[in-house]
Amino acid sequence: MATSADRRPDPDQLLRQVEAQEARQSRARLKVFLGYASGVGKTFRMLDEGRRRKERGEDVVVGALQSKRDPALNRLVELLEIVPPLVSENGKDAINLPAILARRPQVCLVDGLAQDNPRQAPNRKRYQDVQELLAAGINVVTSINLQYIEELRAGVERITGKRVKETVPRSFILSADEIEIVDVPPEQLLERIGRQPDEQSAAAERRRLSQLREMALLVAAEVVDHELSAYLKDHGIEQPVSTQERVLVCLTARANFLPMIDLGARLARRFSGELYAVYVQQTSLDAAGKAALDARLESAREAGAIVEVLASDEPMEAILRFAREKNVTHIFIGHSLRKSWWSRLFGNPVDHLIRNAEGIDVCIFPH
Repeated sequence: MATSADRRPDPDQLLRQVEAQEARQSRARLKVFLGYASGVGKTFRMLDEGRRRKERGEDVVVGALQSKRDPALNRLVELLEIVPPLVSENGKDAINLPAILARRPQVCLVDGLAQDNPRQAPNRKRYQDVQELLAAGINVVTSINLQYIEELRAGVERITGKRVKETVPRSFILSADEIEIVDVPPEQLLERIGRQPDEQSAAAERRRLSQLREMALLVAAEVVDHELSAYLKDHGIEQPVSTQERVLVCLTARANFLPMIDLGARLARRFSGELYAVYVQQTSLDAAGKAALDARLESAREAGAIVEVLASDEPMEAILRFAREKNVTHIFIGHSLRKSWWSRLFGNPVDHLIRNAEGIDVCIFPH
């Protein structure tokens, strides 16, 4: 029978929860307007958010605007205070950090989050300027298109055939307190940007835009997942909770790779989830085994998996630790059908994985 002492909260845990909640309540907040393609209207939504906040009595300034913008946006810009940017010799703007920090507004609007700064600027990237504003207690509302997220750049390039140079790390987007997708149906977007391809080309373009929309929704779900995990941690709730399916495929040189990665990719796509492929380094691999493994890692990347190579003397513990960090919902792992006398007596590593993967479905693929 549980006693009152058993149910009493741990004082240290309570203190950590209170401190975490106070820190989250007192720090500045970051809101991101995410567009899946150019022309969806993310800058308009950002400026309109600033207008509405100003009307509610918040102190709002514009810290950065794209130089090339739709004239229709100027009506919104005229309603807001603009802090003049720093301009370099080549005409490239940088946020005037000293002026904004001295002005200390409640909210700063920052367009073109992924832009590189001129060489004269204190920070190399604009998102680093935003980090300074947040650290100073200034809330930031910003905008970015999907292709400018570093880890998604290659995937977007495969869909669009276009490559961008300026990017923001995914970790920065995941740190947002709020994310809002600026969503426009592909047909409406094509009409808005004046694209009128023939019927066959239009169908292909709609498919590409639909793929980008799905990727944007996945990023938004990941931000929500990240925020939910932080909330649960602040409140002492440790069980893995996820708003989307996340599949982890464990790779080895011998594992039945193709069925695992194929099923994992289909499951992730069906539920707009995420696919991970993990390999725990082995020193015993010969040249043939290493070549086979390298080919499998590359195939996993082509299937859309996020590939991670882990270093550990305890492979199953490393896999479980990674799965918990990423809120994985399914683990796919290969396993030999042959049983040694040792595994009959003491169990095998896969048995250990199954016993300790609480809240995670483990699927065994025999080889």
